[in-house]
Amino acid sequence: MNPVTEVPTDQSTDRVGRSEDRKDAGEKITGKARFAGDINLPRMLHGKVLRSELPHARITSIDTSAAERMPGVVTVLVGSELEHFDPYWGHAIKDRPILAIDRVRFQGEPVAAVAAEDEATAEAALREIAVEYEELPTVGTLTEATADGALEIHQDQPRPGLFHGLGKLPERDGNVCYRYQLDAGSVEVAEAEAEDELIVEGEYEFPAVYQYAMETHTVVADFSGDEITMWASCQHPFLVRAEIADLFNLPLGKVRIIVPYLGGGFGSKSYTKMEPITAALSWKAGRPVRIQNRVDESMVTTRRHGMRCRMRTTASRDGKLRSRSVRLWLDTGAYADNGPRVCATAGDAAPGPYAWDAVHVDASCVYCNTAPAGSYRAFGTVHMQWIGESQVDELARRLDIDPLEMRRRNLLKPGQPVRPDGSGKPLDADLIGDVEKAAAAIDWGSPAEKWTGRGVAVGLLAAGAQPVSRANVRMEADGSAEVNVGTTEMGQGARTVMAQIAAQELAIDIDRLTVQGADTRFTPFDRSTGASRSTTLAGLAVQRAAADLREKLLRMATVAWGIDRDELSLSDGIVTGAGEQATYAELIAGHFGLVGGDVVGEGEVAPEKGEGSYAAGPVFWEICIAAAEVSVDPETGRVNLNRIATIADVGKAINPLLVERQDEGAVMQGLGNALFEEMVYDDGILVNDNLLDYRIPRIEDMPESMTGIIVENGDGPGPYGAKGCGEGAQAATPAAIVTALADAGVQMKQLPLTPERVWRQIQKQKEAE
Repeated sequence: MNPVTEVPTDQSTDRVGRSEDRKDAGEKITGKARFAGDINLPRMLHGKVLRSELPHARITSIDTSAAERMPGVVTVLVGSELEHFDPYWGHAIKDRPILAIDRVRFQGEPVAAVAAEDEATAEAALREIAVEYEELPTVGTLTEATADGALEIHQDQPRPGLFHGLGKLPERDGNVCYRYQLDAGSVEVAEAEAEDELIVEGEYEFPAVYQYAMETHTVVADFSGDEITMWASCQHPFLVRAEIADLFNLPLGKVRIIVPYLGGGFGSKSYTKMEPITAALSWKAGRPVRIQNRVDESMVTTRRHGMRCRMRTTASRDGKLRSRSVRLWLDTGAYADNGPRVCATAGDAAPGPYAWDAVHVDASCVYCNTAPAGSYRAFGTVHMQWIGESQVDELARRLDIDPLEMRRRNLLKPGQPVRPDGSGKPLDADLIGDVEKAAAAIDWGSPAEKWTGRGVAVGLLAAGAQPVSRANVRMEADGSAEVNVGTTEMGQGARTVMAQIAAQELAIDIDRLTVQGADTRFTPFDRSTGASRSTTLAGLAVQRAAADLREKLLRMATVAWGIDRDELSLSDGIVTGAGEQATYAELIAGHFGLVGGDVVGEGEVAPEKGEGSYAAGPVFWEICIAAAEVSVDPETGRVNLNRIATIADVGKAINPLLVERQDEGAVMQGLGNALFEEMVYDDGILVNDNLLDYRIPRIEDMPESMTGIIVENGDGPGPYGAKGCGEGAQAATPAAIVTALADAGVQMKQLPLTPERVWRQIQKQKEAE
């Protein structure tokens, strides 16, 4: 990536590396911030969705006449009315209908939609729609879906979506919708050649979990004539725009996506979700429509993949890790959603960041009659890190080697290839130094009480997604400036960080900058908000745009004063050189000859030679490192997280406080994934689809001590050597808890670590003694 040309600035007023106040704080504290649910348009209708109560069935008839006769009901929509469009969507695989056609494939699948004058009428109208089904066998688990002769949930050959990005789709293989394999060396040969080798193997389970965000999926759509305008709670507005345009046979310029503030995302609002139904309902009604999910509806809109895994790891007697063999299956639900990319990322994460003689990974993304699974913070690595690290620790115990020392001997060094086959980007971090910092923070090596254990976990996450981002910075005649970038502000502080980057390049105060939300009609293209890419890639585009604007201002000064550029310097919005000085406002006024006009800088990040594939990446490897201390009550099985330390290896912390808050949030979500979160299915039926039965972390669950360690080596590809954060701690937290619990004497192979499961394992181990 091209460097940004520097110009002398006053270093005492650096805007990066400081914990500036959040740009969005005032609006949110005072209640002025607008979310998608706050949007009200003239003549807007309220939409509600009728969802299937069965996990797998053929639709034999739908009678909407009673609902259509109800006062206040404007229209009712069913899937058969959309067949003159291409009614199937999916950014990876086009396998999902806007509304069910012919059959339903999961409990909660949209079957019909109602638009009415008010929400209560729309809700009542759903109860008047009569749907008759012919029940089909339910393929509700990975075991059922992968069994010989299993009923195939989809029969047609897969069609790639607009943003598949993972190479050519293979022919359909039963219920497997995507497969990712990784081989280096020969595991069989490595095991055969090893003398007196130690082997650890086991089968493991990771549950489906819900990416709970305070704001549920909400969309307002206005399909007017041949144009669609949408206000959507989405993380990827430009990708959503492309899918909507493709669905409804419109040019991109005829679809506009506006993103207000988001009340959390965590991957649940990645790619397209409720936008197709809302647009289709507005199309039929001829009026704007808003659809806002309840929590139970969002839980069947997207979730994290459940997983089953077999892993086998070998080591020599001197503590050298030799080989690893992994077979894993991910339950992607009835439709692919982001399953193929989750599958590939899990496959990448399976070996762990170690130097192996041989590796074999075979990962399958599998259709089941369950709700579709998509992105959730640190996907893939969350699934695999706890398994791989628990096997490394088990080998260390058998060899009587300290787990931290085991990692010192085997972790990859900077510059070594991460993927065992040598493809992609090499390691760009000091893993040994990082894990030593985390271990020291929890007093590694000091005596611990009985039933108390300490553990460390090290992993890597392929981060950045495709490296395509654009931005512009526009300076007004008064010297204030506006940053236009497609990154979605969903609570992580993106608008603040973008303002700091632009302020640094322009040598102005952050208060002189405004950062707008995404509006695809006016905002430059940005691939997405996710994969820890915003600061790294969108931030780099902002840096380049601000630098471009700065160069234009400096050229104005060189022309006005007749001096060379290298004689100029910047400080607090003033250009100085050769005895001359002027504010930005004065330079602009002099250039245009009046108090008016503006100056715009453009910035772009694009892959070299147009190559932005997953195989060629990632943009950077996000570090997933934590150390934890836990205690367990042997009488109840209750696990308590006493203290945890995480590493944010960010290259350069643009705003250190925001980095700390990102890792704290990731720890809490990781704690939930480790200890109690689980979507419980019974023959394809989700039985805990509410926040009473589905347990999310509370304040009382917080660890007694939480230490966030920021590591700044300036080795990232982003602005000022920065690289993203916020996901690594989520993957590392469950892994560190599992290894710490094993150190306390309880080895687990199934998450979450509920008191009952832990107690039963304690009893099992006692019986085996």
